Amino acid sequence: MKKILLATSVLAATTGFAAAEVTVSGEARMGVIYDRVPAAGAIPSSMETRFTSRVRVKFAMVGTTDGGVEFGAAVRNDQSGQGNTANGDSTVYVSMNGLKLTMGDVGGAADALVGQVSGVGLTGLGDNNEIGFVGTTKTAAYAEYSAGALTFGLGLGQLNGTGEMSVAVKYAADAFAVALGYEDNGAAGAAGRDVISLLGSATFGSATVKAKIVDDSADADMSYALSVDFAAGAGTYTAFYKDDNGVDAFGLGASYDLGGGAKIVGGVVDNNVDTIADLGISMSF
Repeated sequence: MKKILLATSVLAATTGFAAAEVTVSGEARMGVIYDRVPAAGAIPSSMETRFTSRVRVKFAMVGTTDGGVEFGAAVRNDQSGQGNTANGDSTVYVSMNGLKLTMGDVGGAADALVGQVSGVGLTGLGDNNEIGFVGTTKTAAYAEYSAGALTFGLGLGQLNGTGEMSVAVKYAADAFAVALGYEDNGAAGAAGRDVISLLGSATFGSATVKAKIVDDSADADMSYALSVDFAAGAGTYTAFYKDDNGVDAFGLGASYDLGGGAKIVGGVVDNNVDTIADLGISMSF
């Protein structure tokens, strides 16, 4: 993604000051989507093809202290930036020697390191490829340490009363990666929930395969998901299957790189309730 330099701090004549910068990047999309139309005061009632579009501008700020500690923040223009203990809109971090502490809109260690199998579509089509994490209450804190191919993560939700906790570890080599995460929602008794998630990925030539298994104490059954991405020239073709506690979903999608940050993207998903689809152009700036 291209990044345009908006502002750079003035470098002092002495070497005691380091540079700080603010960059902006963006993304947009436009197209059509076929899905259910919400009826006023009721659940979605009918299927229809409609226009869809979205624009996002992202700001990133980075600086370095005299002692070599990097600090920074990021925010999107479509969010309000509440701040304080309710910051679900932006992130702020400090980093040094492979250790990074981030606060704000962070989802936890499993979210950061384990992730999801690949999805399809211009709009994500309901993110039916995903198996949900416990998540965090904003403002949350996430600490990450990287050493070679290994990355360790620790996430904490709000510490007043019950708070979420997550730990994860990831090993990433050139052609494969594996990550394991554990989450606890901090609640006692029947409301308590803990989740173990494992995701592995491997690349074989032009194909990348991802597989995920989740054991959630709130579910009766194990959940799993599988995706395959295949690149051929300027095109990438994706398929996924998910069984989330006995409810399955299947998706097919494709994207074609037009160059300059523009792609034609489309997909179709059967989520065990409806068949939904979209097609359009995605743009990155």
